[in-house]
Amino acid sequence: MLQMSNELIEFVLVSVALLAIGIYGLAVKRNAIRMLFAIEMIVNAANLNIVAFSRFIPNSQGQTLALFSIAIAAAEVAVGLALIIVAYRMYKNIDIADFRSLKG
Repeated sequence: MLQMSNELIEFVLVSVALLAIGIYGLAVKRNAIRMLFAIEMIVNAANLNIVAFSRFIPNSQGQTLALFSIAIAAAEVAVGLALIIVAYRMYKNIDIADFRSLKG
């Protein structure tokens, strides 16, 4: 069974803090770029948990999974920034409330 050490608890606390800041950023901010940063903080919190727990579990491939997650997050940011640039060209603003007319 997994023994909780002080080091693991510290990693989890930092991860919880990153997750809370990311959720706060998604809930409160209306700027698209700030929302992308908030999503990145949530992904980084998940990666920190993956790497921290894989360090204490023998024969796990957590670091490899975290590297794949980082690569996917980089692709997600590239697509998100491309969408934000297109929206800015259309509306001259990146406020999320103005994007409601994109339906259809």
